[in-house]
Amino acid sequence: MNLAQAFKAQSETCTRMDSPFMGQLLSILARDWPSDSALGQKFAHFEGDIGPSGHSLPLRIAGGLHALVLNNTAPELAAVYPPYAASDDALHDAVLAALHTHEAFLIDWCDSPPQTNEVRRSAALIAGAHVAVQHFDLPIYLSELGASGGLNLMWDHYAVTAQGKTFGAGTPALTLAPEWDGLLPPNTAPQIAARAGVDLNPLDPRRSDHLLRLTAYLWADQPDRLAMTRAGAAIIDAPIERADAIDWLAPRLDTAPHGQLHLIQHTVAWQYFPKDVQVRGRALIETAGAQATPDRPLAWLSMESDGDTTGKIGAALTLRLWPGDLHIDLGRADFHGRWINWTYTG
Repeated sequence: MNLAQAFKAQSETCTRMDSPFMGQLLSILARDWPSDSALGQKFAHFEGDIGPSGHSLPLRIAGGLHALVLNNTAPELAAVYPPYAASDDALHDAVLAALHTHEAFLIDWCDSPPQTNEVRRSAALIAGAHVAVQHFDLPIYLSELGASGGLNLMWDHYAVTAQGKTFGAGTPALTLAPEWDGLLPPNTAPQIAARAGVDLNPLDPRRSDHLLRLTAYLWADQPDRLAMTRAGAAIIDAPIERADAIDWLAPRLDTAPHGQLHLIQHTVAWQYFPKDVQVRGRALIETAGAQATPDRPLAWLSMESDGDTTGKIGAALTLRLWPGDLHIDLGRADFHGRWINWTYTG
């Protein structure tokens, strides 16, 4: 896949995910990307998968452009961004001008992969945790890989409403309302005893510059996502360490307390780990699982792309539990948490 194809594919995906503005923006970049600029040369030097399952170059530059709008440094660009509607010509001219005028900022911005920290993914995590504690009714020792700003580590402060019922926190900081297909999760009450996360580039949503990065990767014509992210950021208190995810996880697996369920979670993060890290991580978790006991069980909750682009674009929800090495297919979820197709019936 070359860069033009990556922009076009991401444009089509965003349009299918209810963001016509992103579809319009990325379609323009697919046609008229300034390949001979310093920014263009930077993108040309990326190797491997540059699309949404790899480096996500289209989303990197889209996030950088949105950051210019959110931090009020590009008024000409803001004038053609939502809530304003702009013609292709007007958006084209403003975007190409911003790529030139703010090139140094954008080059620096694009050094890091997207960090949306989509808080609506917590609906799937809450449901998965209900299943985990159905099997092991213990307080949760929570570890998140690729935690970004930690918003999804705080899922016990959120509620989910589906099919006329609400589950999760009794007095939630925010309430998530995905389109829910299937049975509701078990009527259990997960309790988090301790939580921590890891990221190669952790963000602190309490810092304005870090919150900018989180919100810039939200799509400009979806202001509800911006409001939810800010609500989640207002209650964050989860520690996020800067480290390699698997190096960080190893001692936590060794020192997880007895009398608690160690729940490892990650959402659309595993794909960014190098292949050797994925192999090492899987072996580490499976080895720890083989040593798990009913008093010190282990759960691995994953929401990751399954590569299915034939129907609804989304991620597979899977849960593994030890002792016993139970493999549970929970269903699928939208990358942004708009819908959950819940297939678990246990």
